[in-house]
Amino acid sequence: MREGAVRIVLETGKSAAEVARDLGIREATLQNWVSKTWAAQELGDGPLRVSAREELIRLRSNARAGQAHCRAGDGA
Repeated sequence: MREGAVRIVLETGKSAAEVARDLGIREATLQNWVSKTWAAQELGDGPLRVSAREELIRLRSNARAGQAHCRAGDGA
């Protein structure tokens, strides 16, 4: 339940108060979970947000393309 509740707050933009009411949990508890998740993401210890994951995929793809280009240039 914890991960799902935090995900709703982070991905939908709904307030912790609104999500807590919808799920029947205390707002302070949910806000604490969200804060801990944000802190873990900032330190690199937590799961990536969707936007960060998409950027990582793009950067890795660009890096692979650059490496392939460099290898092709080495043989010429």
